[in-house]
Amino acid sequence: MSRGAANTAWAACFVDELARAGVREVALAPGSRSTPLVLAFARDGRFRMRVHLDERSAAFFALGVGKASGVPAAVVTTSGTAAANLLPAVVESAQSEVPLLVLTADRPPRLRGADANQAIDQVHLFGGYPKRFHEVGAPTLAGPELRHLRALACRAVADAAGAPAGPVHLNFPFDKPLEPTEVAAHLEGVDPVAVVGRPDGAPFVEVHRARAVPDESALGVLLRVLETDSGVVVAGPSAEPLRDGPAARALAGATGFPLLADALSGARFGPADGAQVVAGYDLFLRDPVVAERLTPSVVLRVGASPTSAAVLDWLALHAGIPQIVVDGGSRWKDHGVTAHTYSGADVAATLEALASATSRRVSDDWTALWRTAEGAALAALRASAGEPHEGDVWPAVLASVSSDGALFVSNSMPVRDLDAFGHPADAAIHALGNRGASGIDGIVSTAFGIASQREGPVVCVLGDLALFHDQNGLLWAREEDAPVVFVLVDNDGGGIFHMLPVADHEPHFTPLVATPHGLDFRHAAELHGIDFTDTSVDALGDALPRALAAGHTAVLRVRTERAANRRRREDVVEAVKRSVREALG
Repeated sequence: MSRGAANTAWAACFVDELARAGVREVALAPGSRSTPLVLAFARDGRFRMRVHLDERSAAFFALGVGKASGVPAAVVTTSGTAAANLLPAVVESAQSEVPLLVLTADRPPRLRGADANQAIDQVHLFGGYPKRFHEVGAPTLAGPELRHLRALACRAVADAAGAPAGPVHLNFPFDKPLEPTEVAAHLEGVDPVAVVGRPDGAPFVEVHRARAVPDESALGVLLRVLETDSGVVVAGPSAEPLRDGPAARALAGATGFPLLADALSGARFGPADGAQVVAGYDLFLRDPVVAERLTPSVVLRVGASPTSAAVLDWLALHAGIPQIVVDGGSRWKDHGVTAHTYSGADVAATLEALASATSRRVSDDWTALWRTAEGAALAALRASAGEPHEGDVWPAVLASVSSDGALFVSNSMPVRDLDAFGHPADAAIHALGNRGASGIDGIVSTAFGIASQREGPVVCVLGDLALFHDQNGLLWAREEDAPVVFVLVDNDGGGIFHMLPVADHEPHFTPLVATPHGLDFRHAAELHGIDFTDTSVDALGDALPRALAAGHTAVLRVRTERAANRRRREDVVEAVKRSVREALG
């Protein structure tokens, strides 16, 4: 058997099945050992191939594709540390339940553990993070093996996309020669279905993954618990915000439960449908008197852990009251150990069923209490308007995001500021973030991946350290169908650390924790031919729509000062807490 022919046919069959299963996006980093896969994708013609020089950036781009579309993209690398550089994106994919196909080329088994160049142990390279790992067999020109390979491709796509979604890793050992070879003569007599696949472009195996739907008895238990005068729905970040968000609003509207909707839940932005979507809760629940005053009789929680530390503290404060978690994923989502009931069922299906079946609404006094708190918080924010702080970028950003575009927000302070100062709105804003592992790596690349799947413009709000960590991601600006306008909040270092007690420990805090870098990111933008504009919090409302209308990637920098930002935030938060405490008596 010709090794070259086996490599060529093997890769072509696998790639053909990925296309039949619906995969269309491929992010790859150049290398030699992956040649059979890369050229199979290129020769197939059904894929949009995107090349990046940095494996980590390629993986986060693919992650963004899966996050925006729900369909896994494939990231392809050569062997060795090239494959190891995919780990951060694999971790985020697993933790945030985003589909991702990881295809790593490898040396043949005879070269492993034998001091062969660029050979590392790639078996289970990413530990327990992938939903599935497959060590793909050595390329073989035989019917049973090719049939197995096609079925494996179908399983991989289904596993990556199936709820809960996540990463699937396939490791391909290829021996030389790696370049494409004519294969027709070597396939005579081989099962034709194995060679060319099912007729009419059908996948070799059509895989259906069922969602976990609660049975009638489980729904009955939940309905009885929800029959109360003072319940609350807490919606955390969702892997499927377009499904779970409207369902959370529907339940809140049917029961009258106030809805504490994380900005990444899918429930904060969009038509309220009769739900009381509370604004400013992250600010006023920081006050212990207010948190005690707003004591519920039951909490129903969906999604991942809320961004708001105040909500987490509020849940812990009321750990003695019934708290229900509904989640159909495989990860336990109750690190605060406050759950009394944990329902392992599909979130949207469960909430919609509960909304249809419930007949009991909370008391008017309970909803009025939350409306009073919200009104006092918003009044305090209006009254405290003055010197801007970093949270003040959000009104301009939210006003500029279109329904056919998306908002992608970085971790660290931007997502916390969005949660605190990005108030509910009827506008359908698709807000996304990498809250699985909450890292600041790969933010730029993920934003470009999201943009490649949206018809409208994408806005990405990030800090200077996040941009620094993924400067290589700016190379994605060459993708003409994926423009992103970056709102760069530049405070020259780790501004989030000024919110922690360690900020009072100078002289060590500034050089060792806040770590000012003194870099001017204008030069990074110019390196990639990206428009770069300095603006201010006050001028952002005019600058951002202009940048979006231009239709190409740009950076708008808003400079802030860390210590002043901290003082201004503290004043605003204290004003809100005082106002709400007084309003609630």
